[in-house]
Amino acid sequence: MSGPQCCENPPTLSSRCGAGGVAEIGGLKAYVSGPSDSKHAILLISDVYGYEAPNLRKLADKVAAAGFYVVVPDFFYGDPFAPATTTLQVWIKSHGADKGFEDAKPIIAELKSRGVTTIGAAGFCWGAKVVVELSKVSLIQAAVLLHPSLVTVDDIKDIKAPIAILGAETDHLSPPELLKQFEEVLSTRPEVNSYVKIFPGVAHGWSVRYKVEDEETVKQAEEAHQNMVDWFNQYAK
Repeated sequence: MSGPQCCENPPTLSSRCGAGGVAEIGGLKAYVSGPSDSKHAILLISDVYGYEAPNLRKLADKVAAAGFYVVVPDFFYGDPFAPATTTLQVWIKSHGADKGFEDAKPIIAELKSRGVTTIGAAGFCWGAKVVVELSKVSLIQAAVLLHPSLVTVDDIKDIKAPIAILGAETDHLSPPELLKQFEEVLSTRPEVNSYVKIFPGVAHGWSVRYKVEDEETVKQAEEAHQNMVDWFNQYAK
């Protein structure tokens, strides 16, 4: 994920955006939205820009409106990627998806201790790898990957939860050719419900790093958001 496409259209981060609030769950700060007594929770796992991205929090509120308790953890401990001060190659050394996977475990454990019975997870770019790892060990009941990075064909072979993969037509990190390989692997595993969808005319990151004035990209992002909510309604409730 060292290409420049991973970092295009960086968001203006804001700790006060969104209709929800910030709480501590499983030892991490997290943006939370939706009914805290819901039996159905969704983890949204961010790209490298972290949990204060306004479009991501707006999406969390949208998912919460479907009846889920939505948790957007700060897996970067207040240190999201900042292009002005570091390079992605340097930053990623101390912010690996393997650590995100380990940090997600106590969050899931706490949600279950509160009475949550089903958990879905969606990952964006960096976050997609974390979601894949959670699915391999059956810690989640539904998975959605949006413009993933770091995810390999071998990863897809080990997926256990129903999975939707939403990709971009222009994506050097997960090009359509790779997503078609994912689809081929999943087609040999009928026990795992799945689908792969490639959105035309958009680029890596579009679902959360769209510009509001770009009407076509916004339209495609909203379609992806609805696909995600529909998937969670089907498999995480």
